Amino acid sequence: MKPGLSLRVSQHLTLTPQLQQSIRLLRLSTLELGQEVEQMLADNPFLERNPDEASREEFGLAQADTPPPEEPYADWAAPVSSTSSADSSQATLTEAEQGNSDSSSTEVLDWEGDGSVDMAPDDSEWGGDAPACSRGTDEEMDVSATDLAHGHESLAAFLHRQTVGLRLSPEDKAALYFLIESLNEDGYLEDSLESLAQGLAGEEHSDDIEELLHHFTVALHLLQTLEPTGVGARHLAECLTLQLAALAAHPAPAIPPETIALALRICQQPLEGLARRDVRRLAQTCGATEEQTRAAMALIARLEPRPGRPFISVERNAIIPDVLVRRMGHGQAGHQFSVQLNPEVMPRLRIHDIYAGALRGRRQDEGHQALQQRLQEARWFIKNIQQRFDTILRVSQAIVERQKNFFVHGELAMRPLVLRDIADELGLHESTISRVITAKYMATPQGTYELKYFFGSGLGTDSGGNASSTAVRALIKQFIAAENPAKPLSDNQLAEMLKEQGIECARRTVAKYREGLKIPTATLRKTL
Repeated sequence: MKPGLSLRVSQHLTLTPQLQQSIRLLRLSTLELGQEVEQMLADNPFLERNPDEASREEFGLAQADTPPPEEPYADWAAPVSSTSSADSSQATLTEAEQGNSDSSSTEVLDWEGDGSVDMAPDDSEWGGDAPACSRGTDEEMDVSATDLAHGHESLAAFLHRQTVGLRLSPEDKAALYFLIESLNEDGYLEDSLESLAQGLAGEEHSDDIEELLHHFTVALHLLQTLEPTGVGARHLAECLTLQLAALAAHPAPAIPPETIALALRICQQPLEGLARRDVRRLAQTCGATEEQTRAAMALIARLEPRPGRPFISVERNAIIPDVLVRRMGHGQAGHQFSVQLNPEVMPRLRIHDIYAGALRGRRQDEGHQALQQRLQEARWFIKNIQQRFDTILRVSQAIVERQKNFFVHGELAMRPLVLRDIADELGLHESTISRVITAKYMATPQGTYELKYFFGSGLGTDSGGNASSTAVRALIKQFIAAENPAKPLSDNQLAEMLKEQGIECARRTVAKYREGLKIPTATLRKTL
């Protein structure tokens, strides 16, 4: 084979560090973004929080390439506008994801950007309309959901408080403490006493297992006498039995004792029959009439299958929306909506003026280049965060415009919407839209929803149009809510009712939507 030289020209996509960071920030949730900001503040000395308010009319993303002010160390400001978006800031991200870049240069491995050492006025501050944290005289009246969650008493703390007055030996007290700490959040003891004793004693002290097992048995009996009733159960049947036994010891006047006794016998049977509501078989097994069995099953249905439910922390259920949608006006004018970013989730950052000024007066050497790169990194971080929220705002505005009927009439008015519709309208790639709508939330007059909620496929109609799958789910839920509890609608009947509305929906699709709504089958919905 004869060696030779050849020259070939080709195009390839180059992802610079700032572009990679922009893509990564776009897919982060609000919580993850806050963690990223805290990490950057700890790592980069040129980045700091800005506690002051900024004028939002002075600067914006459009001034990103304007020359810096002549005064050294002047305050730079670039809050994002909640009513406008900058299409130019999206060009780099869009071209990178669509593969339309025609650059043939080598890969950039630093944060030098275009090579300039000066930066636009808009990289010193961002998030101008986020109010500073203030401590007024009414502080006790303004309690967040997180503060309430932190002040919520846990199940273990509630049980430990009940054991203070018990007279127990040190061994039994320690065993009871161990069992309380071994409960799951629902109040169940998932591990058997034998496994707990073996794990605590270890292989080297196997002779102590019997003694530990005795203390655990005594402690379990004490634990199951504490409130809430049913705590310490090892399975559902035992949990229901504990509650029925407590009810039998102190019966209510409206509940006959024979109903409680029958309910106890039902709980001793396999729970599959109770789950299927097989009244006839349970009546034959327990030696009772079907009417008595229905009354006992109704009593069981009123019990608490998860005793620890009231003590579960609510912090994880607190959602802070990224976008706020408000109705403007009333009547016909009320069909207009304003879309803006939530200032509570917008970080307010700026370049540290003193450090940046000290770097300008430093002589050019190897250390200067390293610090200049960190300064450029801080500037790109601020700009990428601003671009992230601008993209979220643009996508949210497009969603509100497409789904305006939903914000007026609710779920039944939802229209089919796919990623390509928004991507084509905004000139972005579908992957960008996918990153934006994931783990981002919108507060609307209808409630708070994830942006992904507004997207859904369409089902064919008799008129030749499409009906949103979200609207079909809402229609199914409406049919089931209005059904006769004694004769609930089957999936076939629901499919026929949708067909009468002009929507072609197969029975399997109806079953899938019903299961997605967490609605049980017709057999389980039937009243006793």
